[in-house]
Amino acid sequence: MSLRPPYPRPTRTRAAVALCAAVVLATGGCAFGEPEPDPAGEPPRFPTPSVSPSQGGGVDQQVAATVLAKGLRVPWGIGFLPDGGALVTERDTAKILKVGPESGPDGLKVTTVQTLDVVDAAGEGGLLGLAVSPDYAKDQTIFVYYSTRQDNRIAKLTLGAAPTPIVTGIPRSGIHNGGRLAFGPDGFLYATTGDASDRGLSQDVKSLAGKILRITKDGKPAPGNPFPNSPVWSLGHRNPQGIAWDTSKRMYAAEFGQNTWDEINQIEPGKNYGWPEVEGPGRNPDSRFVDPIVNWQTGDASCSGLAAVERLLVTACLRGERVWLVELTASGGVLGQPRALLTEKYGRLRTAVVAPDGSLWVSTSNHDGRGQPSPEDDRIIRLVFSGGGAGKS
Repeated sequence: MSLRPPYPRPTRTRAAVALCAAVVLATGGCAFGEPEPDPAGEPPRFPTPSVSPSQGGGVDQQVAATVLAKGLRVPWGIGFLPDGGALVTERDTAKILKVGPESGPDGLKVTTVQTLDVVDAAGEGGLLGLAVSPDYAKDQTIFVYYSTRQDNRIAKLTLGAAPTPIVTGIPRSGIHNGGRLAFGPDGFLYATTGDASDRGLSQDVKSLAGKILRITKDGKPAPGNPFPNSPVWSLGHRNPQGIAWDTSKRMYAAEFGQNTWDEINQIEPGKNYGWPEVEGPGRNPDSRFVDPIVNWQTGDASCSGLAAVERLLVTACLRGERVWLVELTASGGVLGQPRALLTEKYGRLRTAVVAPDGSLWVSTSNHDGRGQPSPEDDRIIRLVFSGGGAGKS
């Protein structure tokens, strides 16, 4: 999700929340109240949050976690509307849900908006990413990434209408379909694609697999792309599923490795991120490939979603069953050691996005065939940070 979402300018409360989430690791002592009232005039009535400490060196960082919605099935993409509610895709049911802004004592109201019959949800495919047009108040348009039996596609639609494909022919398979959509601060739509279990495609500039794409709202290659007449923005990816931008408009992506290393990369146009030739750090002697800025062993990570709040990157991890916090320097490097939150508290975590009030929404993915779902799963969780220090090295 872009750091310039299609909402009015932040209120003082929202701005304070976003800033505190970013700097609390270094300074400590922040605490947050509830967001400003929604358009109906009533503030959301969130259930009582639970508080969990972070893991790592330095002063403890705490997060207040509130379950906003329960009983979902593999929520994948989340995009916010001007009214403060969110649209959420369910991978396997192919439903688009509306979550909030109406609320009650048990969380936000969840309604089904529509089901996309064109979706084939076999394997890891299905209804994946979702992005709300920055001009939604005028064009009422959303964008979705989904699988058919033949390919992965990006389409645009107005709610209730059939999707209109704008990019087709993205290779698909039972695994490694990518699928994240987000508008960048430049106003163009970015999409992540996986290698569709054919690793050689990641190094083929002519293939849409194993890439990050940058396109217009009509699906055309965006002006300024590094390869002529191509939507490809970067290549050499295995299965990226998270993208975000910091306040300096630097782009980052979270990527699944194979058996050893999962990564966060700083993404630059035309750069090659090495898959399948290299994986992880220190394996790039000829400098053809870009090294990650952060890497973890796969058992501690396998992160899908990625969000940025000021200089803080937040990843939501599946196999690692945790959120990682990565503090950035002014130049986009990593400051200190990443810190883990919510470890094994909610199971597999899929998506992380910044909400209009500056808090973070994280979705679980315990019904994806690899988790152990509880009766409440899958859930959307709201995170607000307080206390603690950076744990700098």
